[in-house]
Amino acid sequence: MNESKFIGWLGRIASIIAILMYVSYIAQIYNNLHGNYAAPLQPFVAGVNCTLWSIYAYFKKDRDWPVFWANFPGIFFSFATFLTCFPW
Repeated sequence: MNESKFIGWLGRIASIIAILMYVSYIAQIYNNLHGNYAAPLQPFVAGVNCTLWSIYAYFKKDRDWPVFWANFPGIFFSFATFLTCFPW
């Protein structure tokens, strides 16, 4: 396998794993909505991190789609988790 093909596959696999990492917040959102609140700092920082990486990847001269798509869902899942950490 040549380097270009390997990097392409690595980017796809890493993007899928990153998306699964943020989708796993659904369980914490569920718990938060049922009164089992978690600490809000980690999902907030993850949301900021995902936002910054998505901006970086999108506005780069040669857009870095694997980085963008790996982080974009994290913006929504992280901030949703953060907002549900409080008993409004």
